[in-house]
Amino acid sequence: MSELVERVDERDRVLGVVERSEAIERRWLHRVATTVCRDPEGRILVRRRQEGVSRFPGQYNWLIGGAAEVGESYEEAAARELTEELGVRAPVRFVFKFLCDGLISPYWLGLHEAVVTEVLAPDPSEIAWHGWVSERELRDAFGQWRFVDDGVDVFRRYLARPVPGQSGRQCSSK
Repeated sequence: MSELVERVDERDRVLGVVERSEAIERRWLHRVATTVCRDPEGRILVRRRQEGVSRFPGQYNWLIGGAAEVGESYEEAAARELTEELGVRAPVRFVFKFLCDGLISPYWLGLHEAVVTEVLAPDPSEIAWHGWVSERELRDAFGQWRFVDDGVDVFRRYLARPVPGQSGRQCSSK
């Protein structure tokens, strides 16, 4: 079954509907929604992808997400992906978006945060392992485990984002 996405331009305006595989093959921009999942203590969810998946097999990621479907907002896509991949429902909060020069294709990435209080029920076809880590432990893991490259870039941007109530932090978005 083909996955339809909205092809967008460099200003994130919809140009039409295409198959995601074609968008990737032709390097057309489309939308991807991701979420940083935190537990009530503030730890971040990290997961390892299954070996048999088509993209980034066996690699670690700290983001949950995927392509936004046709007509779906970034927030709607982020919430849907939480349910599909982790079996949970949680309110998502938009953090920022940027034009990502992704490893397999360029795309607009919308980053969200969610506090997950439900017990996780990860999709075993997608997720081989998961665990909660502190921000410091995640930084250390980037030097030890093989992470999805796009996720490493997003982590740098996430740490550099302006945070309400804090001064002196710079945003490094494109």
